[in-house]
Amino acid sequence: MRWDRARRSRNVEDRRGASSSGKSKLGAGVLLLVIVLSVLFDKHPLEVLGVLQPERAETSQTQPDSAAADADPRVDFVRAILGDTEDVWSALFAKASGRYEAPRLVLFDGHVDSACGGATAATGPFYCPGDRQVYLDLSFFDELRNKLGGGGDFAQAYVIAHEVGHHVQTLLGIADEIQTARQNKPAALRGAGGLLVRQELQADCFAGVWAYHAQQRHQWLDAQDIETALNTAAAIGDDRLQTQSRGYVMPESFTHGSSAQRVHWFQIGFKRGEIENCDTFSADPL
Repeated sequence: MRWDRARRSRNVEDRRGASSSGKSKLGAGVLLLVIVLSVLFDKHPLEVLGVLQPERAETSQTQPDSAAADADPRVDFVRAILGDTEDVWSALFAKASGRYEAPRLVLFDGHVDSACGGATAATGPFYCPGDRQVYLDLSFFDELRNKLGGGGDFAQAYVIAHEVGHHVQTLLGIADEIQTARQNKPAALRGAGGLLVRQELQADCFAGVWAYHAQQRHQWLDAQDIETALNTAAAIGDDRLQTQSRGYVMPESFTHGSSAQRVHWFQIGFKRGEIENCDTFSADPL
């Protein structure tokens, strides 16, 4: 992937190495508790962390070396991908007579506090609608490559684009509808055909929409790049992850969709780059 062709975003905040005066990093005991509670109550680990750590910490004045961050090729990659998502979504929103408000992407290591609560690297990349920011610990890309069977530049770009897809959902009002369902119809959220799975699959489709337009703009992908992205989408499907962790699959506890579904919806977005084709909420079957 020739990602060097993309414009660099200025909306990346590097908190790696920054200390927090409000909370210490989570210990192994707390992480184990989070995992147990998430399984018992069928909740995403981030939701559990938000309950355990509801207050946001005051960050200290210790900040990472910005010069070192600028010299880090991984940070340059993130800025390039985020910058291209900004350009693509700005153009698509403008075409629909709208205005795209770009999210900020926060890089962290170990632990981070967001408007959605505290989180660790174990949570994985996430988007918080409360502060409209994407959070990413770069070690996730190592985990993706070494333990989950995904990896490569475009696969990493897909992960970022997926989280940006959640931001697009916020701007379109879709996230508010999901939040209303949390309060009024919580039973509709869970399961293989639940609203949470549909929300995640739509973010996959939006990632495909971005990838289509990025390819039209830069011609920066080859067949191998696309294959690695699809392999990554499959690697983080609920059925694959559950098989690896439990040895069996529980569709009723799906939160992101199966491997086949994640690949399918990314491909739908990537085929024509049309947002209208990403209506996972009306699709039957998924």
